[in-house]
Amino acid sequence: MKKLLALLFFCHVASPVKHSLLYFLTATSGVPDFPQFMGSALVDDFQVGYCDSNIKTAETKQDWRKFMKDNPEHLDYYINECYESQHFFKATIDSLMKRFNQSGGVHILQRMSGCEWDDETGEIRGFNQYGYDGEDFISLDLQMLTWITPKPQAFITKLRWDADKARLHRNQYYFIHLYPDWLKKYVQYARSFLQRTDLPSVSLLQKTPSSQVTCHATGFYLNRADLFWRKDGEELHEDVDKGEILPNHDGTFQMSVDLNISSIAPEDWKKYDCVFQMSGVKDNLITKLDKSVIRTNWGKSVRTVESGNETYLSVFCSRDEI
Repeated sequence: MKKLLALLFFCHVASPVKHSLLYFLTATSGVPDFPQFMGSALVDDFQVGYCDSNIKTAETKQDWRKFMKDNPEHLDYYINECYESQHFFKATIDSLMKRFNQSGGVHILQRMSGCEWDDETGEIRGFNQYGYDGEDFISLDLQMLTWITPKPQAFITKLRWDADKARLHRNQYYFIHLYPDWLKKYVQYARSFLQRTDLPSVSLLQKTPSSQVTCHATGFYLNRADLFWRKDGEELHEDVDKGEILPNHDGTFQMSVDLNISSIAPEDWKKYDCVFQMSGVKDNLITKLDKSVIRTNWGKSVRTVESGNETYLSVFCSRDEI
């Protein structure tokens, strides 16, 4: 069974011919100023909707609102699932704390479920698994229709859920039949934006001549992208600080990565460049580390140079653009 990661972090990467419908549900205990329950639905790693114990209902992302309006039964399902799961997860995490002899502290219960569909072979794989405090707790073997667990504390749950044949067959129907059918509909509807690839504008930014240089990419879509500094063609892992991918108000994304230049001799600047990579796009965007292209209190104009399979962006700005 694929190990559930600690806290709130899951990672799933689908191959080009595979599509995925994933549901992430998380309950927390002992985490101040944080929702006690959160849920999210993703198609091919793109969020369809979200709910938590603060908003108390399911909300869909803008790209999916037309689909939910045309198929209200799907939205009704998610609203109901959000409501019922909050109560189930709250009761379950309380029960698990007693089972593990925990009287307090921070504790997290997660469920990752859904399906994958290979649109070339037609193969379907469903899954439903739970993790507690970052470790595998119990998961469903859909082939054998039985629950499996590495934890002795989960054995009582396994016996009870194995004996519930209606629950087992309901799981089999959802993860082998219903969710794959939904996934095919979602993929068909979403092809226009799931296959959209908008490249970003890339800039070098610096507050003062001695501060770190920030490589900033904005306006890209998909969010399967990477931004990093290189030296002599090799990715740098030291003296860099990479930020997260963040959403823009128009549905595109932005990210940045900082480079500490304090120990770089001026004659060595030409060895460094910033690389933007997007999954499924062959060409990279390469921005050379060059004082003349850094956006700060001097310089103006814009220059773009293409070379082979790489595009070099040189960005200048006037004083009032800082």
